[in-house]
Amino acid sequence: MGTKTLPTDTLTNDKLVNEDTTLTEQTNDDVVDFMATAKELLPEGATYSSCVGCGLCASGCPASGLFGMDPRRFINMAMQGLNEELSSTPWVWACTQCKRCAYVCPMGIDVSLLVGVARGGWPKEEKPKGIVRSCEAQMLDESTSAMGLRSEDFVEIVEETVEELRESDPRFARIKAPIDKVGAKFVVNQNSREPAVEPEEMAPMWKIFDYVGADWTYASKGWAAENFCMFTGDDASWKDMVKTRVDAINDLDCEVWINTECGHSFYTLWKGVERFGLNADFETASLVSYYAQWIREGKLPVNADWNVNNLKFTVQDPCQLVRKSIGDPVADDLRFVMKTLVGEDNFIDMQPNRSANYCCGGGGGFLQAGMAAERRAYGKRKFDQIITTEADYVLTPCHNCHSQIDDIGTHFGGAYNVAHIWTLICLSLGILGADERKYLGPELAEIGLPDSP
Repeated sequence: MGTKTLPTDTLTNDKLVNEDTTLTEQTNDDVVDFMATAKELLPEGATYSSCVGCGLCASGCPASGLFGMDPRRFINMAMQGLNEELSSTPWVWACTQCKRCAYVCPMGIDVSLLVGVARGGWPKEEKPKGIVRSCEAQMLDESTSAMGLRSEDFVEIVEETVEELRESDPRFARIKAPIDKVGAKFVVNQNSREPAVEPEEMAPMWKIFDYVGADWTYASKGWAAENFCMFTGDDASWKDMVKTRVDAINDLDCEVWINTECGHSFYTLWKGVERFGLNADFETASLVSYYAQWIREGKLPVNADWNVNNLKFTVQDPCQLVRKSIGDPVADDLRFVMKTLVGEDNFIDMQPNRSANYCCGGGGGFLQAGMAAERRAYGKRKFDQIITTEADYVLTPCHNCHSQIDDIGTHFGGAYNVAHIWTLICLSLGILGADERKYLGPELAEIGLPDSP
């Protein structure tokens, strides 16, 4: 097998850093029998012989053509018993496992399942180092943080950030960010990026919880909202990560686990519970759905009055949250929140959207896998979608989408900003702090700030 040197990237803190690395078409003595595996993974009543060759899977896949592969070819090669080729193609690390191929396939054939099997067959030392490092970091501590942030450090950072917020804004002199509060209604996770490198970005979510009077807590164990072990194809590590989190939530006896503005952490938990038969004594929910509920109930009285310049906004539907998990109901909630926040006439949807939306290319570990040129080529379709809307801002409740959309915007010369939903909610409510505007452009930098003395 050949060796291919690629321009690659690694997510270091919250910045994409270009590197040079080597991704090798691996050789594996224990080659997967893809034909047998593919047949086992077929939906009930489906057969590969019934494939009409429509090409919907390939035409709708942004990874088509990378490394000379596409979903239809992958399946055809599996049916031809080309196990060596499928066991060694780097394309399995360019496929984000977004399941759009399955969504559009008349037979429901899911290539992403085969890709997961193929990833698991690669020797650890041949897998993309960025994904492997992120998984290894998660295994270091009960925090399960892919950035290696230990539980005791997380607790300290939260406590310090809460104290700074109380001192800087009298309106939040009594705000709390509880940790390990037994019996709270909600237990909430946190993407590691915030406490590790931008702790001020935790404050807007806390302010929203404070505003609506939510009874909530963090868990000191398993608090991190990422699981790159799933993307390595290592089921044992994926299970370990999910079990640590499920056990921590069960111990707190909370009613609802709310997933923060993050995509894959929602999928990895609920799917892990199902896949590995874990006992979860709680409901799973997305923060987006609660944003919508609290707005409808009047607890979050947001509106678009702040958008005096009629700035245009669009939204990215995270594959892991929408297509792979909750489906169009959460996508509809997302649009309700957005239209309420920015004004219905100022929201421009991408086409296609909701469950049919194209993956941006940041998921499936692609952002951490290296292969920058391929990742950006994949993302060009998303960039074109965004540019067509002429939006000034892209909002997305997913950190991988956030980083990828920002990166392709810079790479391809886009002029849009990428922001979190919690930022706009707090902006609309007039409670967004001066240091919580990292992702806003200059036109919004001072809106809603208290008058200077």
